[in-house]
Amino acid sequence: MAGILLWPLLALQAARGTLFPWAAVAIGTGVGLWFLLPWEPGVPFYLAAGAVLATACALRAFGPELLAPIAVALACAAAGMLAAGVRLHLQASPMLDFRYYGPVQGRIVGIDRSQSDALRLTLDQVVLRDTSPARTPLHVRVSMQGDQPWLVPAPGQVVILTAMLSAPQGPVEPGTFDFRQMAFFDQLGAVGYTRTPVLLLEPPEEGALYIDRLRSTLAQAIRDAVPGDAGAFAAGAMTGDRSGITQATVKDLRDSNLAHLLAISGMNMAFLVAFVFGLLRTGLAAIPPLALRVNTKKVAAVVALGVAYFYLQLSGSNVATERAFIMVSVMLGAILLDRRALTLRSVAIAAAVLLLWQPETLLQPGFQMSFAATVALIAGFRAIDARVTRERLPRWMLPVYMAVLSSVIAGMATAPYAAAHFGRFTDYGLIANLLTVPAMGLMVMPGGAMAALLAPFGLAGPALWVMGLGSAWILFVADWIAGLDGSVTAIPTPSSLVLPVLTLGALWLVIGTGRMRLLGLVPMLAALVLWVLSPRPDLLIAGDGRIAGLLSEQGRALSAPRGGGFSAENWLQNDGDLATQEDAAARPGFDGPRGARRFVVGGVPGVVLTGKAGLAAAPAACAAGGIVVVAGMAEGVDGPCALIDEGLLRQTGAIAVWIQDGGLRLVPARGAARRWQPPAADPGMLVELARRATATPQLATASP
Repeated sequence: MAGILLWPLLALQAARGTLFPWAAVAIGTGVGLWFLLPWEPGVPFYLAAGAVLATACALRAFGPELLAPIAVALACAAAGMLAAGVRLHLQASPMLDFRYYGPVQGRIVGIDRSQSDALRLTLDQVVLRDTSPARTPLHVRVSMQGDQPWLVPAPGQVVILTAMLSAPQGPVEPGTFDFRQMAFFDQLGAVGYTRTPVLLLEPPEEGALYIDRLRSTLAQAIRDAVPGDAGAFAAGAMTGDRSGITQATVKDLRDSNLAHLLAISGMNMAFLVAFVFGLLRTGLAAIPPLALRVNTKKVAAVVALGVAYFYLQLSGSNVATERAFIMVSVMLGAILLDRRALTLRSVAIAAAVLLLWQPETLLQPGFQMSFAATVALIAGFRAIDARVTRERLPRWMLPVYMAVLSSVIAGMATAPYAAAHFGRFTDYGLIANLLTVPAMGLMVMPGGAMAALLAPFGLAGPALWVMGLGSAWILFVADWIAGLDGSVTAIPTPSSLVLPVLTLGALWLVIGTGRMRLLGLVPMLAALVLWVLSPRPDLLIAGDGRIAGLLSEQGRALSAPRGGGFSAENWLQNDGDLATQEDAAARPGFDGPRGARRFVVGGVPGVVLTGKAGLAAAPAACAAGGIVVVAGMAEGVDGPCALIDEGLLRQTGAIAVWIQDGGLRLVPARGAARRWQPPAADPGMLVELARRATATPQLATASP
C-alpha cells in the first residue's frame, strides 16, 4: 500500500531533469486561479499565499528530496497568485464611473484605427471639465469621426476636443472576452468619440516621448517611400504604427491567417534578430585577424540583443513584442552561455518571466497562441528523425521541407486557440503562410533593417523598394486567399473550461516522459467533446439595452440592423455565424416597428424599446407583462413585467437568457466583484426578474 501511495512521488523523482517546464505551468495555474476567484482577495489571502510560498521553499531546502517537486510546484503557484495581486495594485488607476460629455485635454501617446476605420487617439495627462484628478483616468482613447485635415496627429502633441466618454465596456455576454479587464491593466480609464474638431493646443515638448516620435517619423518615411497599402503594411510591421492600415486590409489578413505578420511578435522579432546576427557574424568572419581572436558568435549575439531591445522600444513595447523580446533574450543568452538556444527549458523561462511580470497576459490570445506555436515547433522537430533532414532529403529540399513542416505544426497548434477566441478557422491559411512567410523573412524585415543602416548615407531607396515589393506580395496573397469561397469556417465559442483542459492535456503530452505522456490525450479529447456540447444563450441583451439577439433555427436574429455593432458582431462571432448584422436583423424572430421590436423566448413575450417613442411606450408594455428591455432610464415604470432598463444594466452588464427546466434563467455578464468591475447587481434582482417574466404561463429560475 505504501508503495502505491508513494508511486507518484517516485515517478516525479525519476523524472528529475525534465520537470523544469512544469514550473512555468504551475505559475500559470496560480495566475489562472487568481483570476477565477469570485471575490477580490484581500490581505488575509495574500498572507496565506505568502505563507504557502515560504513553507514550500523551506520544504524544498530542508525537507526530503522525494517532496521537492511538490514543494516547487506549490511555491510557483503561490508566486503566480502573489504576482497577480502585485500587478493589480500597481496598475490600479481611476476608471470613469459616469458618462461624460464635454471638453477633453490631453497629450497624444498613441495613434491607431478603430473598427469603423476612424483615426483613434490615445491621450495621457488628461484634463476633464469639473472632474477632480482623483477621478480622472490616466489614459483615454477617442475616435475622430469625420475628416480633420487641419491636424496631423503626432505623439507628444497636446490637443483639446469635445468628446463623449464612458468607461470601457465589459463582456458582451457572460464568460467571454472582458475588454474592461484588459483596459484596467492597460490603465485605460475611458473610451469614446468626438464629432467636433480636434485642435492642437501645444506642439510636442523637446525631448518628450522621443521613441514615440521617432516611431511616427520612421513610419511616415516608409509610407512616403512606399505608397499605398504596401507602405502602410511595411510601416506597421517594422515600427508598430498601424494608423495607415485600413480595416479592409486587416480583414483580408485575418481571413487569410496572415494577421500574425502584422503583429510585432515572435516571427518579426526572430526575422530581424536572425538577419542582424547572421549579417554581423558573417561580416566578422570575413576579417581573419579578428575572427581568430574574438568569438564572433557571442559578439553577434550581444549586438543582436541590443538591436532587439531597441526594436522593442521602437515598436511601443506592447505585450506581443515584450513576449517576443523575452524569448529572443533567453535564446541569445543561451548562446552566450554556450547552451542550446531553443529548448523547452528556454521557452519555460520566457513564459515564467512574462507571467510574473505581466500575469494578465495569460488570458490574452497572443500569449496562448505564441507559446502554443513555439512549444509545438520544438516538440515537433524534436520528434522527427534527424536522418530525414540530413540523409533522406537533398540539400536543396531542406528549406522547402522546413518551411512546410513548421507551418503545419504551428498552424495545428494555434488553430484551437484562434478558433476559440475569434470564432473562425482559416481553411487556406497554410497556403497563405507558405506563400508569404518567405517574403516576410527575406524581403520585408531584411529590407527594413538595411534601410535603417543605409538611411544616414542617403542610400535607403533600394532596400525600401525591396521591402515594398515583399509587402505588396503579402497583401496580394491575403486579398486572393480571403476572397476564395470557403476561406473561413465559422466555429462557435466554447465554454470557458475547454481551453484550460485542452492546454493542460497538450502540455502533459509534450512535456511528459514515457508512455504516461499519452494520458494527455484524454483531457484533450474531453475538451473537444465539451466544445461540441457547449450551448449558446437563447436570448442576449446588450449592456446598453439598444439591441437584443434571439437564437432561432436560422441562426441568431437581431433586433436592429444598425447600432450596437460591437455587441452584434461579437454575438454572431461567438455563435460561429458569418452573417452581417444587417443579414441577422432580417431573420425571423423580431417584429414590430423599429422602436418597439417584439419577440418570444421560451413562451414568454418580450419587447425591445428604443428611442423617445420606445421610452414613452414602456409603461404600457410593462403592464402587459413579459420581458421589457428599455434603452434608457425607465423611471416610474411599474407593473408585472421583467423590466430591464439602463439602471439595471449598469449593475449587470449584458444579460444572457436561457430556456431551462420549463422556465428562464437570467445570467449577467458582470459576475465576480473584482477591482476592475463596479459593484454587481444583487442576484435576488435577477430572481425577481425571472419570476416576473414567467408569472404568466411558466415558472422561471435565475442564477447570478
